[in-house]
Amino acid sequence: MNPTILDVTERIAARSRASRTAYLERIRREGERLRERGPARSHLGCANLAHGFAAAPAEDKPALRGTAKPGVAIVTSYNDMLSAHQPYETYPPELKAAVRRAGGVAQVAGGVPAMCDGITQGRPGMELSLYSRDVIAMATAIALSHDMFDAALLLGVCDKIVPGLLIGALHFGHLPAVFVPAGPMTSGLPNKVKARTRQKYAEGLVGREELLDAEARSYHSPGTCTFYGTANSNQVLMEVMGLHLPGATFVNPHTELRHALTAAAGERVVRLTAHGPEYTPIGEVVDEKAIVNACVALLATGGSTNHTLHLVAMAAAAGIVLTWDDMAALSKAVPLLARVYPNGQADVNQFRDAGGLQVLIGDLLDAGLLHRDVLTVAGRGLDHYRSAPSLKEGALVWEEITGGPADPEVLRPVSDPFAADGGIHILHGNLGRAVSKVSAVKPEHLVIEAPAKVFDDQLELLAAFERGELDGQDFVAVIRYQGPSANGMPELHKLTPPLAVLLDRGQRVAIVTDGRMSGASGKVPAAIHLSPEAADGGPIALVRDGDVIRLDSAAGTLEVLADLSGRAPEGRALSDAEWIGTGRELFAAFRRMAGPAERGGSVFGVSGSESPDHGPGLGFAAPAGASHAETAR
Repeated sequence: MNPTILDVTERIAARSRASRTAYLERIRREGERLRERGPARSHLGCANLAHGFAAAPAEDKPALRGTAKPGVAIVTSYNDMLSAHQPYETYPPELKAAVRRAGGVAQVAGGVPAMCDGITQGRPGMELSLYSRDVIAMATAIALSHDMFDAALLLGVCDKIVPGLLIGALHFGHLPAVFVPAGPMTSGLPNKVKARTRQKYAEGLVGREELLDAEARSYHSPGTCTFYGTANSNQVLMEVMGLHLPGATFVNPHTELRHALTAAAGERVVRLTAHGPEYTPIGEVVDEKAIVNACVALLATGGSTNHTLHLVAMAAAAGIVLTWDDMAALSKAVPLLARVYPNGQADVNQFRDAGGLQVLIGDLLDAGLLHRDVLTVAGRGLDHYRSAPSLKEGALVWEEITGGPADPEVLRPVSDPFAADGGIHILHGNLGRAVSKVSAVKPEHLVIEAPAKVFDDQLELLAAFERGELDGQDFVAVIRYQGPSANGMPELHKLTPPLAVLLDRGQRVAIVTDGRMSGASGKVPAAIHLSPEAADGGPIALVRDGDVIRLDSAAGTLEVLADLSGRAPEGRALSDAEWIGTGRELFAAFRRMAGPAERGGSVFGVSGSESPDHGPGLGFAAPAGASHAETAR
């Protein structure tokens, strides 16, 4: 094993010892009860159980009434507005039939919301996006709370849905769970054409109809969007963590192979129950090694910066304390092996055809960059995930992929990477700590020193661009009051096209924000997820127009070259009375509960700006007399 991978894993395990031990003791007690009692529903009272099977089809009622067959919960994020989740419409009957064949009985236990960041970009609804992850976790817990189930099949794909499902399922860590993906849509308009059209629209060179036509040819059918944003990063992580069946990630919807993999997931989960031959609780699968493997895969593929939040929150649900410093250390040891848009021009279908995850995982295993000895839903050992599925005479089979990458412009071996590191850097300085994704940024743009232009809302920056006020000058755009406590930490992806226009004109520009830039973060250099955020008294609230900021993504530093002492914060987050519309007022309590970005931006058991590696804070305090809740408002 690579010594850095081992060192980081050991550091995480040592830091997590107390919380992980307590977690495992709890789920193992629950697992013992399952094994002793038989199927979970067998200890329900008669009235309870009768409610549980009242609406079941006649063919399933005897099984649900009896106490021999394990019960499987289906938790679905189906809706038919979102392309990634539309294929799930047909999954419940397919999964029920597969579970039945394997000797179990399945029910749809509940649904979870699934919102699309692509639709809500730049809109008030985007301010609910990060909060939706924790809502989904709670909805998953509600679905599993009926004590009817011995395992779960989790149906989700996109941004906050998969992390939310996993967080919820880990609170039922004694139950086996298999994630069942839907796959990416087939390739549409090439990504470079779409990106060029967006920039032309930002410059006023094409109109709305031309832009809408380009977008509609890109997002054109059922399935996940084909760029490598958070949705597809989710899928990669679930496979590398051993929560998908091998090779299930990038098979297109509504194909014979996709249907066969869906059925296989239903059959497999029955074998994994406490009453089957291979009891595999999800809380044992998601251990310190699996979390490190997920980080390695994210870095090696140039995945979404959103996972610097989600991986921290998912790990915490299993009693594991993951920090940004762990990710930064791993990034120095893990090379960039994939170029998938926005880090290249290929899409995920082309990545799959170049060898995809099977080649990537095999190469990382051989290089000692992934932990091999892990528990997965396919069995013990990550080597299972070197095999790709196919249909032979109608039967689903897996065969190990032994060749290297088929397209070196898309996927490369560890011996010949695109870059020596994983492309996610953690920045430190007198503004706090931030995340910088450099895998899509040209080397000449990694360092910028320029005056700040300060905005308290992304719409202010867009309006300044439209008025021509940003032309012909170098600057660092500072967009503040965009963190979890301020307004839910929306993605600011709408800023990429106009700033990319200025970058292409020869201006030196960058972004510094306590918000997010999305899994599709592109070529504009950015320091994002800045912690502590402005609403929690972070120094970003003290920055003024004209202050020189130096962002050095290569060295990992973020500094304002000005004396901030004696300054009072400027700007503010909207008050609860102002933060209304699009249902935002329902989430006022979340603003007061949200932890810092560095701890996952979660509302679950996170206090203030506590950081496990940095003591009780980062050295910055809220304004005198202001509490976390008050500054959030």
